[in-house]
Amino acid sequence: GMGWALLGLGLLLALYTLLRYGLRSAPRPRARPELRGRTAIVTGGSSGIGAATALELARCGARVILATRSARRGEAAASRIRRETGNNQVQFMHLDLASLRSVRAFASTFLRQEPQLHLLINNAGVSAGGTTEDGFSLPFQVNHLGHFLLTQLLLERLRSCAPSRVVIVASSAHCAGRLRPESLGQPPSGLFSAFQDYCDSKLANVLHARELATREQGTQVTCYAVHPGFVNTSLFRHAPLWLKPLLLPLAWLLFLDASEGAQVVLDCATQDGLEPLSGRYFTDCGPRLPWPAGRDDRLARALWEGSERLVGL
Repeated sequence: GMGWALLGLGLLLALYTLLRYGLRSAPRPRARPELRGRTAIVTGGSSGIGAATALELARCGARVILATRSARRGEAAASRIRRETGNNQVQFMHLDLASLRSVRAFASTFLRQEPQLHLLINNAGVSAGGTTEDGFSLPFQVNHLGHFLLTQLLLERLRSCAPSRVVIVASSAHCAGRLRPESLGQPPSGLFSAFQDYCDSKLANVLHARELATREQGTQVTCYAVHPGFVNTSLFRHAPLWLKPLLLPLAWLLFLDASEGAQVVLDCATQDGLEPLSGRYFTDCGPRLPWPAGRDDRLARALWEGSERLVGL
């Protein structure tokens, strides 16, 4: 009995491994440019795609600021990256995107302490429902509004260090996004409100990149929205309990790991010659047309003006 059980288990594992690595082509390792003397901020840099992105930027010699909510996780990630890369220019700085006060405090500390900024990677994201201290829906504020304010507060520094880039981690989930300028930041109603909220925030990411590129024409600050692929990160920890047994095996089987998901983020941050594509939406296959709402310039402008109003700019 025991022998058969072990054999069965072994076969299952073999099948699983075959499926996992057979269904997904291994990403080609990409050559990255030397980034010594360049400074990067990565929000949500303590885990997942953010940590994988920060690790690679540090490996290329950049000075990297991990802008993260948890000091414990942020310090641990920074010291792990310093150890792995031998680059001691990796620092943690506290940033809680669910608090506009924290975003302002981070920006003023950064601008006081750091003379340069060449790369801003707006990566942090949540999929949980809820409301922030500022009275906005949690995913909309963390995924969009907080990053919008952060970008605006750092824009002058990005301009003075140009050529510089902003990379916004969006998602193909923007396909289901619906933004109503008159009710921006209010959680949608209905059964799947947290999911809708997440999709809305990802549409906001795509439109933010588009409008920022338009406004920064001629400044040598360029901007890219990125779909990193379906990546197995802690984003799913907020999935409803009944969904987890379905999601987790799927995630393990088909989803990319964080370092694979980071590749397209790194491409947009470091690849030469992307300047003419500022404002575009990228997947691992290169620039792609976003869904129609993600190409709506009137909506992009309305979102920008609404976001400015909500964050008090």
